[in-house]
Amino acid sequence: MARTQGSHSDITGPRVRAAALRLFARHGYAAVSMRQIAAEVGVQAGALYNYTPDKQSLLVSLLKGHMDELLAARRAAAPPAGALAQLEAFTRFHIAFHLERPDAVFVSYMELRNLTEAHFADVEALRRAYEDELEGILRAGLAEGSLTVQDTKITTMAIIAMLTGVNTWYRDDGRLDRDDVQTIYWDMVRGMVGA
Repeated sequence: MARTQGSHSDITGPRVRAAALRLFARHGYAAVSMRQIAAEVGVQAGALYNYTPDKQSLLVSLLKGHMDELLAARRAAAPPAGALAQLEAFTRFHIAFHLERPDAVFVSYMELRNLTEAHFADVEALRRAYEDELEGILRAGLAEGSLTVQDTKITTMAIIAMLTGVNTWYRDDGRLDRDDVQTIYWDMVRGMVGA
């Protein structure tokens, strides 16, 4: 099938992913058709298959893309010395990164259930790598005596859930700015780890 006149893969491909992300976040993966995505982009439904083999592949691309971007941003951040400083940096990073991507966060958490078993395992491995970084910080804090944690895995999951929850209520035009929110959440995280 010929590409639509004026269409460019380096432009249309990202537009397909952006439209799918918006629609999945708004209506849910199961409720969105490839025709709806095509209409949002302004191409014929058949043209979508120039950019993705199917809707499942598109979802996988979005979820893996989000995690790849998250992990790359973490690798690019120079870690400070000491577990407590690393935990604060992680806390602030997580909030700042995710507040910029509300649709990606929503889809990443709510649409895991729609992945095939193999795709779920791939995305889950990326999520585990991120969780392992936080758990490593907690273990280091226990070893150096700067943190008190009963169970590092449960604490890791609780911290990530709490930090990600900011996306459900935070608004840029609200009474607190992003720095205020990061500071308040850092105080709560510090309390959770006995620091």
